[in-house]
Amino acid sequence: MSAGGFRCLAVALAALMLSACASLKPAAPQSEVVNASSEHLTGRISVQVPATLSSKAQGGAASFELWGTAERGQLELSSPLGSLIARARWQPGEVLLQVPGEDRQYDTLDSLTQGLLGEAIPVAALFDWLAGRAWPGAAAVPLPQQGFEQLGWRVDTSLLGEGLIKAVKLGEPATSLRIKLQSSP
Repeated sequence: MSAGGFRCLAVALAALMLSACASLKPAAPQSEVVNASSEHLTGRISVQVPATLSSKAQGGAASFELWGTAERGQLELSSPLGSLIARARWQPGEVLLQVPGEDRQYDTLDSLTQGLLGEAIPVAALFDWLAGRAWPGAAAVPLPQQGFEQLGWRVDTSLLGEGLIKAVKLGEPATSLRIKLQSSP
């Protein structure tokens, strides 16, 4: 192996070791999250929040595993290499975010996403959106094509049969959310 090839291999191994050090340990969802009426969804999620005058662009993509309901649940996010990089658990009045090296408390799921991304993502509505329907907790307007507008978001369900949901926040910043489920709901 050439010196350049060895150097590339060493850098790749170092990156793998660092990512392993900066990951959470797997944990099964708490028993109150997993019940007969709870969801268990897996796939990939991508969130993009464009830059504004007061903040820089944010976002990223990860694999996810989601259990529970809008009222009580758990969401795990994993890196492309499979390392568990974040876990959120929620129940009424309490949201806990675990990232390597620290735990953070929030009052609501919206405040968690606001704190992380600078933009609130309506997590409670996502359970219904992923099933291709509007959330019953707020008014919705059907779109001429497949989808609807709700909570200031335009939700495109035209590719739901392929497990893809796209949502764009109306107004500024035009935050985009893409979720690809492993299997259709």
